[in-house]
Amino acid sequence: QVQLAESGGGSVQVGDSLRLSCAASGLTFSFYTMGWFRQAPGKEREFVAAISWTAGTTNYADSVKDRFTISRDNAEKMVHLQMNGLKPGDTAVYYCAAKHFGRGRDSPYDFWGQGTQVTVAS
Repeated sequence: QVQLAESGGGSVQVGDSLRLSCAASGLTFSFYTMGWFRQAPGKEREFVAAISWTAGTTNYADSVKDRFTISRDNAEKMVHLQMNGLKPGDTAVYYCAAKHFGRGRDSPYDFWGQGTQVTVAS
């Protein structure tokens, strides 16, 4: 079955950096748009970043633009989220997700990971 396994979360200070990784298995990875989402306590899950199946297109939430970078390695079936200049508002559980390239832009993602906690202390 499809599995998405996030890693790299942790507790850091304001201004620090973290690199999240997501290892995918059980799917033809190169056929999937990959995304990162996050959910803070008491808030709804929100979009963070996405990268197309060809890695030719990336999208970011305004709140993380110019600080976060999404990348993928189709050979290794991995997607990464480099997070720089972390702020307390970035504290959340971060989820990796996959959506088949044939689905529309606004279609829901097909598969989700279990999440990894990121905590940014001021």
